[in-house]
Amino acid sequence: MKRDEILKAIEEKYEKLGVPLETMLEGLLHSTPITYWDYIQTDALLGLQIPRTTQKDEMVFIMYHQVNELLFKMILWEIDQISLAKETVSAEKFSKHLMRISRYFDMLCSSFDVMGDGMDVEQYLKFRNTLAPASGFQSAQYRKIEFASTELINLIDARYRDTIDRNSSFRNAFEHLYWQAAGKNHKTGEKSILIQLFEKKYMGDFIDFMEDYNECNLSKKFQQLPEDVQKNPKLIKAMRHYDYTVNVKWVLAHYNAAGKYLGGGDKDLEATGGSNWRKYMHPKYQRRIFFPYLWSKDELKNWGTF
Repeated sequence: MKRDEILKAIEEKYEKLGVPLETMLEGLLHSTPITYWDYIQTDALLGLQIPRTTQKDEMVFIMYHQVNELLFKMILWEIDQISLAKETVSAEKFSKHLMRISRYFDMLCSSFDVMGDGMDVEQYLKFRNTLAPASGFQSAQYRKIEFASTELINLIDARYRDTIDRNSSFRNAFEHLYWQAAGKNHKTGEKSILIQLFEKKYMGDFIDFMEDYNECNLSKKFQQLPEDVQKNPKLIKAMRHYDYTVNVKWVLAHYNAAGKYLGGGDKDLEATGGSNWRKYMHPKYQRRIFFPYLWSKDELKNWGTF
């Protein structure tokens, strides 16, 4: 665009906002140039790492999980480009955003090498107890990714799915989510401090989020597409890739990393949240599948082992 065209377009833009062009231009006259560190908020970002011990590798642990949370935010942002779109989403747009999401999870999967090879086991075992009862289990963004990706029934503990349907309350569904099993005493049914603190902070937000995405999660949006679009090979491949990446590849990467620091056969240590991490984390036990209708019977039967 030429200068006159640009100025005209700017004038029209601010006229609609009720701001005279002269006021906006004078504001620009007195503004300071944008810098990288101001735009990225580098100083604030680099001031967020506060170790609780003298173990040097704790810094690696903190930054690794902060990077995870930033990627989770990017994933939720991409999901909303599909879920909250007012217009009908094309197969091309659906696939594009799904593959972006899958690339973020590919980064998360490969990043376990950073943590797995970036911390001395001896140091980790010294600082880990200062984290209790905190746990990566308590990532609210990760739980929201699950809620925004699939229908609630697919997140219900497999043992209780026959007792839950779309007429069940969101609170009842919440109490039977698969990850509740990691925070309960199976003999008494009492919730651990891990899950009590988690629910105290986030449960209300989670219930609202579950309700908001009940009809617009990725699975629902896919099933609302025209039948011919649902059969688009590229879209199906993107859906399956996302499902497998999140619910098998990512989970197993986490599982294997935990094994390096907590493993030892009969000498397995508890996770900081107190869970039996081997049984809780392995996808063959979780049976969490976002889009079960896109997998064969054999694939569903062998979930987490292929």
